[in-house]
Amino acid sequence: MILHKGETLFRQGETGPLYHLKSGLLKIIRVHEDGSQILVNVIVPDEIIPHHSLISPNPYYGTAMALVTSEIEVLSQKEWYLKLEQDPAQCRAIALQLQDKLRMMQQRIDQLTEVSPAEKLRKLQRWFHSYIAPATLTDVLTQEEIGQFIGLRRETINRLLRASSAPSAKDGDDNASR
Repeated sequence: MILHKGETLFRQGETGPLYHLKSGLLKIIRVHEDGSQILVNVIVPDEIIPHHSLISPNPYYGTAMALVTSEIEVLSQKEWYLKLEQDPAQCRAIALQLQDKLRMMQQRIDQLTEVSPAEKLRKLQRWFHSYIAPATLTDVLTQEEIGQFIGLRRETINRLLRASSAPSAKDGDDNASR
């Protein structure tokens, strides 16, 4: 199945199949009772989601939406769990996938503990670039979502993005004298 940017794969609280992301990127948004939303995860190619249902079925923790055009394989719950019971190698594959996701989350924690807000943003931009080039981070996430993902306010993200795209003071002086 092909999902285009902004389309929803599943909604928080629903139940259903598992999904294998073959290409593209998905975001997982958690919606609170008051209607506020927070970006809690980014899904990259070769992940099978939802992670919390890889061993046993559970309702979807959040809403999954495409950040870019994405190719997704739908996995039957019945077949998935039957194969899991019959094939110990499948359990190892799941453990390895969860290990990879844990490493990714550890990198995210590293980004969050970076002292400089500008460096937090640079690290996130570099990480996204490996998946979405030539698109930019702001092509796929809002400033609010970027801030949620790295623990900064939207206003700070806005200021950092403006500063990184502004011409240097020397360039400004050259333009002023023309």
